[in-house]
Amino acid sequence: MKIAVIGTGNVGSALAEKWADAGHEIFLGVRDTANFKGKELLKLKGVTALETKAAVAAAEVILIAAPAPVAAEVAASLGDTTGKVIIDAMNVVAGRGPAGFKSTAPAILAHTQARDVVKAFNTTGFNNIKAPNYAGTAIDAFVAGSSARGKEIAKRLALDAGFAACYDVGGDDKFELMEQFAFFWINLAMMQGLGRDIAFKLLKR
Repeated sequence: MKIAVIGTGNVGSALAEKWADAGHEIFLGVRDTANFKGKELLKLKGVTALETKAAVAAAEVILIAAPAPVAAEVAASLGDTTGKVIIDAMNVVAGRGPAGFKSTAPAILAHTQARDVVKAFNTTGFNNIKAPNYAGTAIDAFVAGSSARGKEIAKRLALDAGFAACYDVGGDDKFELMEQFAFFWINLAMMQGLGRDIAFKLLKR
């Protein structure tokens, strides 16, 4: 699969590395291809840095892992996203998000042509994306959105990243719930002092 990664910070870099290892073709969408955070990713097979619109044009799937306050601006900078799947891995934390929106995914829908927008890979820390295995047990991922196509692709990419499963949380009306779930993890890890090496696993009887 051809994937554009917009935002090469901790989360974007972790997923780019995982997906490249799984054999996907990764296009890092950056402003300056000669100087950007995560440049070490270019050492990996199948990873290329392109200007943002070029990366989007070359890809079937777009991951956005930019800071939440600039979600609308980033979405508007992507160029033509018609027919493409967009995976939103961002979170509004402490009210810091795109102006006029309670969640980042609606801002993406409002500023792109894409209709297949889902939220995933936002509910845990980047360290768990890099190492999703806990004592022989892989942790779980979650996805929300009204696009069946987008959710199927997100589920497949979650498995390729090493998660045990990716559970469907619901439609577009669950975007905010996904971000609240992320804040639940942040609260435990940071505010309650449990540390980043904690993760969620859905158990079934």
